[in-house]
Amino acid sequence: MAGQVQDFIHGLRAKDVPETAFHATRRCLLDTIAVMLAGTHTETGRLLRDHVAAVYPAGASGARLPLDGRRVAAPVAAMAGAGATDSLDGHDGHRLCKGHVGAATAPGLLAFTDTDGTCDLGELILRLLVGYEIATRAGIALHRISPQYHTSGAWNALGVAALGARTLGLDGEHSASALGAAEFYAPRGLMMRVIDQPSMLKDGSQMGAFAGVAATLMARDGFRAGSSELIESNDVSDLWADLGTCWRVEEQYFKPYPVCRWAQPALEAAAKLQGEVLADSIARIRIRTFTEGVRLAGHAPANGDEAQYAIAFPVAALLRYGRLGADEIAGSALTDRRTLDLAARVELIPDDRFNARFPAERWCEMEIATTDGQVLNSGETTTRGDPETALSDAEIVEKTRTLIAPLLDSERTDRLVTATLHGELDTGIGRLLDDVLNPPDTSVRARPAATG
Repeated sequence: MAGQVQDFIHGLRAKDVPETAFHATRRCLLDTIAVMLAGTHTETGRLLRDHVAAVYPAGASGARLPLDGRRVAAPVAAMAGAGATDSLDGHDGHRLCKGHVGAATAPGLLAFTDTDGTCDLGELILRLLVGYEIATRAGIALHRISPQYHTSGAWNALGVAALGARTLGLDGEHSASALGAAEFYAPRGLMMRVIDQPSMLKDGSQMGAFAGVAATLMARDGFRAGSSELIESNDVSDLWADLGTCWRVEEQYFKPYPVCRWAQPALEAAAKLQGEVLADSIARIRIRTFTEGVRLAGHAPANGDEAQYAIAFPVAALLRYGRLGADEIAGSALTDRRTLDLAARVELIPDDRFNARFPAERWCEMEIATTDGQVLNSGETTTRGDPETALSDAEIVEKTRTLIAPLLDSERTDRLVTATLHGELDTGIGRLLDDVLNPPDTSVRARPAATG
């Protein structure tokens, strides 16, 4: 299996990729960049950028920090970018991985490319595609092999190492060491610990990105590592047999709202019912969903991290404001008394109908009782953004503009959207990297400080 993986990493060409997979990768690139840039101005995003700039500075050979411009060592540039992405829970993901590929692979791609990998747009997209295909399979493999539910950093590090090996032009032996070391050093944090105790740790992608970049650079310099169990084990060989023919990048989901995927069905149900009821007239909200979703709870989050790993508060905020973006789950919004009072009326109930469908599908049913005795029911509701309920390109562009409007002017945003979604493959990427990595425009109003 190792030989097939190596051939894919280094031999993939644009002519080998269906247009649907190529375009899906473009969408993933734009969506992840938008979330990452918005995340640079969360408390976590700012903290990580300032920390790595102070502790791990680099000269002209370093990689720029996203929307900052300061150069640091490539592994920590990737870490800070992944931390920013993870800090605003609006990034893409894969249902069977129960986690996120792009949160580490896109920041890793930027770190490698800004230091060692000048290329055209077509090659940039191919590198990211390699990362998605390797990381997604590694994630599914880890869930099959391990009885524990690990964070995304435990497996998306392999996607970072794979695209890094391609970027640096490593041979087979050095590429195998990069993958082996990335798997060995990747953080196998327990996901439910973060669900129960939300914090800046989030989904572990910060250290997944760091491990993937560091392992690849070490392998380039001669560091030898054992093979990757997630690739070589006979128990997962079927997952790798269709590499290059089944395109897992097309299976990624996109989030309409910047909160945990497990909360998205409840938000869709709330959005469905909000036109029929005034928030001040709600006496009770009863949400039936899968058990893991119930554990999100989150009636009175203390910070943005807790608000993103919650159901009750985001549902109340959406019903209260008629929308749910970054500003509704951060800062002063978290202490809004009317939202907190409404969140306190949310009851979460595990339901075997939806347990049976999880994790391949995420569903809920919402019932709202009003003070005048009316009862509204959403019916069984899933979320938009899955492959079967995909967001359109226009919706992803709208999401992008909403997230980064406080940070970038319209001209810079237009260039970013055009380059990622529609740019010619032989176009240079210097301007794209500058738009993503250089500091924000001082003339644009910055979003108020957000926590989490």
